[in-house]
Amino acid sequence: MILDLFAGPGGWSRALGVLGVRDVGLEWDEWACKTRAAAGQLTIRADVAMYPTGPFIGRTSGLIASPPCQAWSMAGKRLGLVDQPLVHAAVEDLAAGRDTRERLLAACRDERSLLAAEPMRYLQALNTVGEPEWVAMEEVPDVLPLWKQYAAVLRGWGFSVWCGILNAADFGVPQTRRRAILLASRVRTAQPPTPTHSQVEEPESLFGPGRARWVSMAEALGWGATDRPVPTVCAGGGPGGGPEPFPSGSRKTLSDARERGTWVPQPDGVVLQSRREGAGWAAKHGTRENRAASAPAPTFTAEAHRWSWSLRSNNQANATVRPLSEPAGTLFFGHRANECTWVAEPVSALANDTDAPAVPEPIRITAREAGLLQTFPADYPWQGNKGQQFSQIGNAVPPQMAAHLLAPLLDKPFNPDDFTLAA
Repeated sequence: MILDLFAGPGGWSRALGVLGVRDVGLEWDEWACKTRAAAGQLTIRADVAMYPTGPFIGRTSGLIASPPCQAWSMAGKRLGLVDQPLVHAAVEDLAAGRDTRERLLAACRDERSLLAAEPMRYLQALNTVGEPEWVAMEEVPDVLPLWKQYAAVLRGWGFSVWCGILNAADFGVPQTRRRAILLASRVRTAQPPTPTHSQVEEPESLFGPGRARWVSMAEALGWGATDRPVPTVCAGGGPGGGPEPFPSGSRKTLSDARERGTWVPQPDGVVLQSRREGAGWAAKHGTRENRAASAPAPTFTAEAHRWSWSLRSNNQANATVRPLSEPAGTLFFGHRANECTWVAEPVSALANDTDAPAVPEPIRITAREAGLLQTFPADYPWQGNKGQQFSQIGNAVPPQMAAHLLAPLLDKPFNPDDFTLAA
C-alpha cells in the first residue's frame, strides 16, 4: 500500500488517482475525512501521533507525509521555529528507535510542532523490513532544515534523497506556493521534477523543450475577457464576516465585458438593493416583495465604469495582492472563511474621476474558486461549512504539483493535461 500521513482532504490522493494508483490516508480532522469519503478515497480516521505502526509493516511501498503547517506557517505565530530544536531532537531519537516524544512535547510552545517528527516514527518502523521503497514529504519552507535532517537519516538507510524548495507555479499551479519538498527512493535516483512553467514563457530550443508562462488565475478559473464568465461579486459582504449579503442565486456577476466595465445581473428575477444608493433605491426600483419577478433588473451605478480585480491572499497587513492576469499568492485560511478576497480598483483613467462610483467592497472567494486555484476539480466534494471547507483547501497539497512529484517515484507517465483547471 501507499501510506499517506496527515492525508487532509485528498491532495496527494487526487494526484495518485490521476496516476492510476490509490493510497490509504490517515487523517484526524472530521470534515477532511468526510471530504475524502465523498471523493472515494480510502481513509482511516486517526491521530497520526497515536496510531500504531504495526499494521503497515511489511505492506507499505510508499510513504507520503504533509504534517500540519500551522505551527510553522507565516500565517500563524510560527512557534514551530521556537520549538525547532525539540523537533530535531525527536527526529534523532525516533530514527534510533527511542521514543522521547512525551518529554519533548511537554517542552514545546506549540503542541503541533512535534507532528513534523511523526513521519520518522513510521519510517524507522518500516525500515526494519526494508520499507518503504520511496518517500515524498511536503511542508512550508521553514521546515527545510528538518527535511535535511531526514535526508541524512534516509541516506544512511540506503535511500537516494533530494530536498529543496519548489514553487507550485513552476508546475502549472495558478499559485506561487513555495514549499519544502523531500523526495527519496531506494530504487531510483531522487531528483526534483522538471518545471513545466516559468514566470516568462520560454520557447522550445535546442537546449530544451521550453516552458509555458505561469498559469494565471483568470485561466484557471475560466474567466476570459471575451466569452467566459468572470468573478461572482455582490454589493456587500466585505471581509469582516457575517452572513451572505444576498440569498443564494441573487448575486451579481461581472460580465465578460469587464473590459467595458459593465455589470450584468444574473437573469434570476431577484431584486438586489445597492448599498451605495441608500433608502431611495427601494422607492425607485421597488422591493423584493412588491416587485414582479419578471420585471427587468435595475441598472446599477457602476455601469459604464471599469474595475481592475485582484486577489488578496489573506487579511494580514502584508498580504499578497495579485491581479487576475497572474497566479495567486499562497492561499491562507485561518479561523474565518473570508480571509481571501477579491478586491477592485478603478482603472487609471478613472482613478482621479470625482464622479466615479465608489469602489465595490471586497468579495469573499468561494470554496470552488479556491479549490480550482489549488488544482482540485471544480466539482470536488468539499464537506462541512465554509470555514471547514476553506481550512481543508488551504492546508491541502495542490494535486497537480503532487502528481509531478510522485510520477518519477512511481515510474508512472504523467500528462499535465489530465488535470482540467476549469470545468
